[in-house]
Amino acid sequence: MDNLTGTKTVLVTGGTKGIGKEIALYFLQLGYEVVINYSSDEEAALSTQSEFNMLGYCPVLLRADVSDEKQVCDMFREFFSLYDRLDVLINNAGISFYEVIQDTTLADWERVFAVNMTGAFLCCREVADKMVGAGGGCIINISSVWGEVGASCEVAYSASKAALIGFTKALSKELAPSNVRVNCVSPGVIDTSMNERFTSEEIEDLIYRIPMGRLGTGADVAKACAYLADADYVTGEVLPVGGGFAK
Repeated sequence: MDNLTGTKTVLVTGGTKGIGKEIALYFLQLGYEVVINYSSDEEAALSTQSEFNMLGYCPVLLRADVSDEKQVCDMFREFFSLYDRLDVLINNAGISFYEVIQDTTLADWERVFAVNMTGAFLCCREVADKMVGAGGGCIINISSVWGEVGASCEVAYSASKAALIGFTKALSKELAPSNVRVNCVSPGVIDTSMNERFTSEEIEDLIYRIPMGRLGTGADVAKACAYLADADYVTGEVLPVGGGFAK
């Protein structure tokens, strides 16, 4: 599954912050050619690129709102003008939404699904033929423990992540005969900015409910992605990364 240069390629959506940033860094450390997608925060994207440059790595940045069909098509057109193949696609881009259902507008609901689910669909659709034609590939979708068990006041988010799990299982069956593997990573409570709405007491309560006794890190999720990228006989699986949380 090597590129013509002999180096594998990976594209990480939403890869300039949080979990996506850690995934991008880990794959750079593994020797991949890494392409990082971002949506709108160019300052953060350039800062991440500069940070990685200082570590001796040279990731490529590609801008696209993954919920926008044309922008996704343009992004992959640019990607395949740079590389002859994509070995690993990691659909990490996502947004959170915390609100009781009575105060969740249709626009709120549609925006969460547009990014968290439709974005993955659009990206997968763009790379499917390329991966099939190349004789194989790997797609990893980043879901959430709330997609497995649900979360109060996060109905839209939980539903979008549950949909992503179903999407993963269906697409894995469709693409398996062509040696394209599709799996899902399901992070538990990960130490990112998404937890800023919690009080310190609430964080302590969450940690108490995690058997391993700590919050997860972006690096924990990145290692799970690296395993799936290399696991040639694993497809259609949901890999929890939550320290035993919600089990």
